[in-house]
Amino acid sequence: MARLTEIAGLNAFWGGVFVPTMGGLHEGHLELVRKAKDLGHPVVVSVFVNPDQFNDQDDYADYPRQFEADAAQAEAAGADLVWGPSNAVIYPQGEDVATPDLPRVATHPGLEDAHRPGHFAGVLRVVQRLFDLVRPEVAVFGEKDWQQLQVVQSMVDRDGGPRIHAMPTCREAEGLARSSRNERLSPLAKQRARAVYLALQAAGAANHPSTAERVMRETLESHDLEVEYAVVRSSVGLRSVDDFSRPSRALIAAWLDGVRLIDNLPMPVWT
Repeated sequence: MARLTEIAGLNAFWGGVFVPTMGGLHEGHLELVRKAKDLGHPVVVSVFVNPDQFNDQDDYADYPRQFEADAAQAEAAGADLVWGPSNAVIYPQGEDVATPDLPRVATHPGLEDAHRPGHFAGVLRVVQRLFDLVRPEVAVFGEKDWQQLQVVQSMVDRDGGPRIHAMPTCREAEGLARSSRNERLSPLAKQRARAVYLALQAAGAANHPSTAERVMRETLESHDLEVEYAVVRSSVGLRSVDDFSRPSRALIAAWLDGVRLIDNLPMPVWT
């Protein structure tokens, strides 16, 4: 196992399986690493807190930075290399790191794009840069950030890149999607936060997308969560849907005690 903070030495791991993270590793990240190990190639885990992805600079400042602890956990889960580059390595002074053109799924659904302007430009800029440096055969992403997954997949489909391997969301015992931000929730708030998963489950029992959206919003509001969106969209493209005849996804973003929670689940397909 190896640890690097510079570009030198990365070429020994080209063609592997890549798990990009922003650190603050939790069981969800570690499960991605374990599954990546099963794919039969060397596993590279990056730890880089990308400033371009944060709309709130306080959120950026508060994001956990613990490279040595993260590296130890990643190695225990099966990583062959843990790479923790600095901002200067990813965005070197005097070098133009271009932002790829945003695909439609990054600008039109009215989900993360509406509530976090500029977020996906930052995501694609750093992901493309990481792909260029790590040169993986496969990149592993979790499904919790569903729109982000679709945005990255669209970029790869258009511009080329590694095969994207999506992994189901890792959850705590009562269904809460694992996230580094969960550490900022009190025990009582964590109990209330499970309303996100309850709302998604309730949506799955609805017979129409509009009913599913109403049930999700009612469930969230009954637990005093501030709803940003609670919608049903097509799984690919994230377009509005009129029925459940094709694969679709229920997606939620809500605030609780100053912490933003996002999650999603696939909806049943009715034929």
